[in-house]
Amino acid sequence: MLPTLEAAALPADAIEVGRIANAWGIKGWFKVLPHSAQPEALFSSKRWFLQPPGGGTGTFRLAIREAKEHSDWVVATSDDVPDRNAAEALRGARVFVPRSSFPTAGTDEYYWVDLIGLEVVNREGVALGAVRELLAAGPQTTLVLDAQRDGEAIERLIPFVSAFVDGVDLAGRTITVDWQPDY
Repeated sequence: MLPTLEAAALPADAIEVGRIANAWGIKGWFKVLPHSAQPEALFSSKRWFLQPPGGGTGTFRLAIREAKEHSDWVVATSDDVPDRNAAEALRGARVFVPRSSFPTAGTDEYYWVDLIGLEVVNREGVALGAVRELLAAGPQTTLVLDAQRDGEAIERLIPFVSAFVDGVDLAGRTITVDWQPDY
């Protein structure tokens, strides 16, 4: 990492949103490969937290002056990264932003990170499992649940579409679905 970057503690609500790929141009801009096809969190936060690649230690705060889309990348600049050499020194760094700086999601829109860990119950109140991850499967997203059936751990897949999802209660930490345990 750059010695001019300020060491900082990673915020408790930090979410990894991308990785710095390389320098972009000669004036200290750098390319970021976002983990999301909609990288609004990178644009809304002016404080990024960087960690070295490959399990390196330390967290550094980077004040972002400007970030914008460029093809499939996000390009950004900071007053702390004055030239191409400084930008190249960031290559591979993991980029985190505080969850609290994410833009507000619209009605019936959810950040995947907010769905992880929610309990899924059906209309009859039967617990179907907890969301472990989400999969982007073509035109729809699929909930992947850690569940139990007859005392054995199983994986349950439920399409995250309105035909099956009745509601999401983030405050109550539950998702209600039209789904049966034997599906």
